[in-house]
Amino acid sequence: SVDCSFSRGVCDWKQDADDDFDWNPADRDRGDGYYMAVPAFVGNKNDMGRLKLLLTDLKPKSSYCLIFSYRLAGEKVGKLRVFLANKKTAPVWEENKGKDEKWRTGKIEIFQGAETTNSVTFESERGKGKTGEIGVDNVILISGPCPED
Repeated sequence: SVDCSFSRGVCDWKQDADDDFDWNPADRDRGDGYYMAVPAFVGNKNDMGRLKLLLTDLKPKSSYCLIFSYRLAGEKVGKLRVFLANKKTAPVWEENKGKDEKWRTGKIEIFQGAETTNSVTFESERGKGKTGEIGVDNVILISGPCPED
């Protein structure tokens, strides 16, 4: 398993230069490190911020599971999407409302077929809301299929 979390991870994270705003580090409540967040008041409605995880050493023809913590806190805060590789087609994962301010776990299967996935992009789309934030934390990549809950 590879720890890609932001405080002590070993992974290569890049801000997208062609988007509307950057993700920024935010301190965790418990004080142990930080997570990446987009506050609700940043940018205008439908603006996008993309944070890209570069994956360089994935073996072809094998499967991986990307596990991450996320939260959408605040009313009409926007959308969080995850895209694989450099395809700008459909997201492989999307969430657009939080029932509360709790952190939840997302899981995405990554299968390395003929085309290898060389990046995972977390995209935040600004909503109408003025309070809250979209946050991502504890990103971990494990080999093999995603475990059942």
